[in-house]
Amino acid sequence: MRLGGKTYLDVNVYDAAKARLRTVFEHFERVCVAFSGGKDSTVLLHLAIEVAREMGRLPVHAMFIDLEGQYQATIDHVREMFDRTDEIAGYWLCLPINLRNASSATHPYWCAWEPGREAEWIRPLPDHPTVISDPAALPFYRYRMEFEEFVPLFNEWLSAELPTAFVVGIRADESLHRYKAVKKRSTVKKCAWSAPDGRAVTWSSKDSARCLAVSFYPIYDWRFEDLWRYIGAGKLCYNRLYDWMYLTGMPFSAMRICQPYGDDQRKGLDLFHQIEPQTWFRIVQRVEGANYAAHYCQQKFLGYKGGLGLPPAFPTWCAYTEFLLGTLPENFRAVYDRRIEVFKEWWASTGGVPLVQWPDAGDPALENKKVQPSWRRVAMSILKQDMGKSLSFGFARRDTDRLIEIKERYEDL
Repeated sequence: MRLGGKTYLDVNVYDAAKARLRTVFEHFERVCVAFSGGKDSTVLLHLAIEVAREMGRLPVHAMFIDLEGQYQATIDHVREMFDRTDEIAGYWLCLPINLRNASSATHPYWCAWEPGREAEWIRPLPDHPTVISDPAALPFYRYRMEFEEFVPLFNEWLSAELPTAFVVGIRADESLHRYKAVKKRSTVKKCAWSAPDGRAVTWSSKDSARCLAVSFYPIYDWRFEDLWRYIGAGKLCYNRLYDWMYLTGMPFSAMRICQPYGDDQRKGLDLFHQIEPQTWFRIVQRVEGANYAAHYCQQKFLGYKGGLGLPPAFPTWCAYTEFLLGTLPENFRAVYDRRIEVFKEWWASTGGVPLVQWPDAGDPALENKKVQPSWRRVAMSILKQDMGKSLSFGFARRDTDRLIEIKERYEDL
């Protein structure tokens, strides 16, 4: 039955997820769960173990990328799961990975597990037999790789000898971004993998045409309530950090497990202070600007909650944008200059709004939906120091290299 653009099946999400996982185990020699310690990947790992036990396919492989800046509760949960060596073959990856630091313009990136700075690490390397901390163990690894680079290359490496399925705990109702990650595969033409009978598996994707690794999303149609019902009914272990988040009054939609200094993640920095004060001191000391971000990152004067409006000293948002650009470090400004030019070109060629037709300040609702360009949007992006994320930009390697130069330059002063 179709209702409101959705297709409803005569089966519950638990049985549907297990059927999908059985399909994956039937057609792939190795199955690896992308595990973060969060609720979605925890449920998925429990489900995979359940199906693998029924099919005689234990242990299940699981990959956890440890980004150093983790709550102790998360590490305790990962250890609890990876100790189950009869059921899980773990890859606990602790390698120098380059990560976004949205707390500082002069230090816009930081490196987890950076060699030579062990005294500054938030926590020591975990002592567990599944830990991989030697870069030589992974032939594709490059020092200070981006997280977005590392994951597909790890998948390709692990699947080089055996066709490997990576099961990922993406749910369509968690965010618009994750909904699109599943929805864009919903046509046969864009589907990454088909069963031998030719049936298209729309809940899958592939990193490249030649790669033997395929990603599957078996719980894409689960809702928040389904996750906790499954955990509660089965009395399964989970990350106790969620209990503490609940006690602080955090809304369910904001409960995420991720590195602490990203553009969105920095909004939750102050939670370390409330939940794990013993970790808070190390978090603040680890990167430039963390304490400032914890206190002010959601304030209006930094462009959040609609901002404070155009300062009276400036006649237009365009003039204010030029002023803000002039306050940025040289390389940081060069990144923004390039991205603003791309933003202008896209709207002129694809969006149908050339620069001469831009409003100085557009409709706030349309700006928030990212369907209208304006100089106010550009100024707000600079105020937030979000690297153009609010202008629809993502990761770009050449920008990262340029910004690492800033960090090294300031460290030499």
